Amino acid sequence: MKVKMQGQSQIGLVAIVGVLLFLTSQWFRSYSGSDLFISSYPVITLIGGFAATAACIGIYNQSWLFQTQKLTLRRVLLTTLFLIIGLFELVHIIAFAEEVPHKALMESNFSLMMSTMGSMVCSLGLLIIYSLKEKQVALPRKFFLFSTTIGIFLILYICSIQQWGIMPDLLDGHLLGKVFTRMHLIAGVLYIFGILILHMQWKKTKNADLPPILCGLLCFLFSQSYFVASTTVDDLNLLFGMLSKCMGYFFVQKGLYASVIDTPFRQQQAAEAKMNYIAHHDDVTGLPNRRRLSQRLQLMMDDATVDEKLVGVLVLNINRFKTINDSLGQQAANRVLRQVGRRLDQSSLPGEEVFGLGRDEFALTMTDFHNTDIALRRTRTILQLFEKPVLVDGSEYHLTLGIGMAIFPYDGETPQEIIQNADTALHNAKEQGIELNRYAHAMQMKAQERLQLENDLRKALTRGQFYLVYQPQVNLQSGLVVGMEALVRWQHPLRGSVSPAEFIPLAEESGLIVPLGEWVLRQACTQNKLWQEAGYRKLCVSVNLSMRQLRHSHLLDSINTILRETGLEPAWLELEITESMTFDKDRAFEQLHKIKEIGVHISIDDFGTGYSSLHYLKDLPIDRLKIDRSFVNEIMEDSNNAAIVSTITSMAHHLQLKVTAEGVENEEQLTFLRKQHCHEAQGFFFSKPIEALDFERKFLADVDKPTG
Repeated sequence: MKVKMQGQSQIGLVAIVGVLLFLTSQWFRSYSGSDLFISSYPVITLIGGFAATAACIGIYNQSWLFQTQKLTLRRVLLTTLFLIIGLFELVHIIAFAEEVPHKALMESNFSLMMSTMGSMVCSLGLLIIYSLKEKQVALPRKFFLFSTTIGIFLILYICSIQQWGIMPDLLDGHLLGKVFTRMHLIAGVLYIFGILILHMQWKKTKNADLPPILCGLLCFLFSQSYFVASTTVDDLNLLFGMLSKCMGYFFVQKGLYASVIDTPFRQQQAAEAKMNYIAHHDDVTGLPNRRRLSQRLQLMMDDATVDEKLVGVLVLNINRFKTINDSLGQQAANRVLRQVGRRLDQSSLPGEEVFGLGRDEFALTMTDFHNTDIALRRTRTILQLFEKPVLVDGSEYHLTLGIGMAIFPYDGETPQEIIQNADTALHNAKEQGIELNRYAHAMQMKAQERLQLENDLRKALTRGQFYLVYQPQVNLQSGLVVGMEALVRWQHPLRGSVSPAEFIPLAEESGLIVPLGEWVLRQACTQNKLWQEAGYRKLCVSVNLSMRQLRHSHLLDSINTILRETGLEPAWLELEITESMTFDKDRAFEQLHKIKEIGVHISIDDFGTGYSSLHYLKDLPIDRLKIDRSFVNEIMEDSNNAAIVSTITSMAHHLQLKVTAEGVENEEQLTFLRKQHCHEAQGFFFSKPIEALDFERKFLADVDKPTG
């Protein structure tokens, strides 16, 4: 809009000034006569003529030499047109220069013919060029285009100087003839049509190069008005017309400069600025990114070395953000990230800068402190910023942060070391379950071990290092084993047995949980089918399903394939999900309904520790609730836990769901659960998870023997 207003102002100004100058010049010409300027007329005309020639050659070069990879039909034609016009202007001014010293007349018939032909070619050419549809063309051969242009000029030149009577004389003695007036009148009319066409194109396209071209056509129109108003060869109107024509060439050159050089240059600058912004800013939060953090940190560290100050780097992470992302969807999660970034940025103090490191991580640099205690106190106030919830789509979400801190020069000598060590401190804080942690050198060794463990985890599946163990599920009324839960274990060749609490989170983070979960499902189904074929009583096997697996689009196909290949009937498979998986209820409900339709049972594991709404619970296609072991462990010591277990059991009965209690370790717990009419239980009281052969020998060989 601003560019459009500038174009309108420019065109309006040229039109008004042109009209006023024309009227003023005519008044001056009639009032004062031309004698006063006769002596300076030739000099001004020569200067103006050579300026016009130079302008035309400049337009030719400008159209032809720059941005040839974006050459258009309009530019090719303008190249040809203004080379021809420039040649006419050159011949005109040379002929004029030859006439001045020898004759009284300041313009000869020949020089006037050259000038007039230039005006006719210019007016007709511009009208045709801007009437054609603009399109990009291939780069033509320079020699061919130049030769064609010279040929066209020679044809027009010969037509101008021949004596066959087609082109009558423009002079009648000292006076300008009617042919001169009519030819410039025709040129003026052509310019009017050109102005109208160009104005309509500008209104439609808003191209920034068109207003200067329009101003040029207005100047050309005024020049024809001067020529039409001229009466003699020494008329000042010829001088004014020539000067007005020079202004027209100036505006045309300005418009082409904007189109060919200035606009592409500005677009390139804007593209480079945009690329630079993208390269140095996080695309979700708009905050400076890790690359910018490294650059700024280097400058801060250089200054701190000189001033003997400290530089602190905090790496901040949103706790359980993966659950938010999986449950609410990426768009809502991005809005959460933007709010967190905005809150950090708006609350930053002098000497602090906030950066977005991608995903759910942020960084904050501190320079205005002299000891670590000040930095720690400031960090604790940052944690307090998120005591207030963030609002997303009308809902409030309480967030907590984990923060790792590293301080230069104590914790590293380069920006990369400081950032890495702050990140290491953050991961260590998460492992310890604390909010804030300062880097210590011992953490680096632990981080390296974690990285090595992740690398080993990637190889473990293909090398057959995983195996399954089974824990029985016992009916509390009959005491019989009615099911089993399959659990994965990792036997590392060097480390020995690796705890699931150690490698399952790594598998979740790295995405390996999907192929690992598929392997577990296949192995459990295969083993269960083998036991059935061996003649043992059919039992249902439970397998844990991860969040990544539930969100995977091919989950149902994978389950169907495994059941078909192993031959296990769907009724003897149960998939366990956690409450947090039901955050994104629409996607979870759809996936669970599809699983339920093929006959597979579904249970909610660790019930009571998640966030699912009871309103959604009644609509979930589930068969069982599994009470988390944290409630069962202390039901005899903690009345609140006992009340929770009793409530969950009662609720499940009303919803016609089965209830399984996890973590049963003694007779007192078992007795309490029986009184609450809990259907089934599992735990160390019955058996720890054991390998398939031991499970078969202990629980399947004599299935009618009650357990516990």
